[in-house]
Amino acid sequence: MFRRIAYNTAINFGAKIIATLLGIVSIAVITRYLGTAGFGHYTTIMAFVQFFGILSDFGLTLVTSQLLAKPNANEQKILSNLFTFRFFTALVFLGIAPLAVLLFNYSPEVKLGVAVASLSFFFSALCQIFIGFYQTKLLMARASLAEVGGRFFLTALVVAAAAYDFGLLGMVIATVAGGLAQLIINYLLSLPLTRLKFSFDREIWKEIILLSWPLACTIALNLIYLKADTIILSLLKSPTEVGLYGASYRVIDILVALPFILSGIALPQITAAFNRRDAAGANQIIQRSFDALAIFALPVVIGAQFVATPLMILVAGKDFAPAGPILQLLVIACGAIYLGAIFSHAVIAVNKQKKLIPAYFFVAVTALAGYLIFIPRYSYFGAAGITIYSEIMMSLLTFVVAFYYLKFAPNLKIFFKALTASLIMAFVLYLFPKLNIFSALSLAAIAYAATLGILIKKEVKQLFNL
Repeated sequence: MFRRIAYNTAINFGAKIIATLLGIVSIAVITRYLGTAGFGHYTTIMAFVQFFGILSDFGLTLVTSQLLAKPNANEQKILSNLFTFRFFTALVFLGIAPLAVLLFNYSPEVKLGVAVASLSFFFSALCQIFIGFYQTKLLMARASLAEVGGRFFLTALVVAAAAYDFGLLGMVIATVAGGLAQLIINYLLSLPLTRLKFSFDREIWKEIILLSWPLACTIALNLIYLKADTIILSLLKSPTEVGLYGASYRVIDILVALPFILSGIALPQITAAFNRRDAAGANQIIQRSFDALAIFALPVVIGAQFVATPLMILVAGKDFAPAGPILQLLVIACGAIYLGAIFSHAVIAVNKQKKLIPAYFFVAVTALAGYLIFIPRYSYFGAAGITIYSEIMMSLLTFVVAFYYLKFAPNLKIFFKALTASLIMAFVLYLFPKLNIFSALSLAAIAYAATLGILIKKEVKQLFNL
């Protein structure tokens, strides 16, 4: 089982590297073509639609994994009902976005962009069911292939839109086409395994709703502190400020994909272990996942303090150099997401997700108050500061809930060794402050890997065996 989890994680990670490189190319083209103000409009469009897209999420990727992990589950019947439920809920919620944007004082181009971009998130919503299915089957290579294919299509269209000067709307249409391509590839790859059709089974829909409503509540509350910052910033500050914040957030969006890949793959296995009353086996999966995420999170957080500005220049262009300090702050929130992800999934595995609702409510209310107080005064720095607070607080509260119900606390041995290796890496970067971004990243990777290899030689051997 650990080999299969490790294999799927490795496949996902490899695909994510390719998708990330393509994503960086897309961001580089979009930011350089649109400039800071134009990218601010693009960020506003995507943030506004994503607000409704996340609202319609219902946690169906996780629900799919949970339902299919049950003994004697009727896969065909469950998947068809999940797909139908997903189709109509996404259609309703994302259909509200083009109407809601009319209530705000955005430009006509932004309002039209919101209407078009709604299709992109609709296609992404449908992909959730396929991803949940592949996670359960430990066939994430298929989801990875679909993601890479969609990202490749998106990148090609973004380059074409810039070359032919199609403007802001052209970039939005390219994003929609990339989402459609990913959905089509996911569907074609699923055909040898299952055939989806519209299905309305009252009992299954009832079970979907019972499992998803706590997730829907937490996601809705989570939405407040995830996207309220960008929307409030777009209403109170200039498009240029939104563009700088949005560019740095794009880098974070790329970085936070890994913890959800690993945790998502581990979720069905944790669920199955608890269903077998094998708490020791479930805890072992959680511990190894936490160790792996700590190994990745700590060097990212610490290393970004040295390379954030040249990294933003590399990714987005010289006009986005002021986004470097924003990235230095946001990456701290990224680290909190890494360390908390496996615990939130563990809580879902034991079907206690509704216990997280008070935590999400507290963080959402306090974060929203923080955004309204600090964004008018400190612009994107205020938004980044409250984002750090909200992610750290949410990770801590999630761990408290997980500990209460699972009676499991992680062993921090690997965490502190990874921290030590990260600090040594930071010292090496400090000694060579004038290196270009490629040399700095290479030196940091070598220093960290060599130090960590010495500190956890035995554990590294186990990981390679997996």
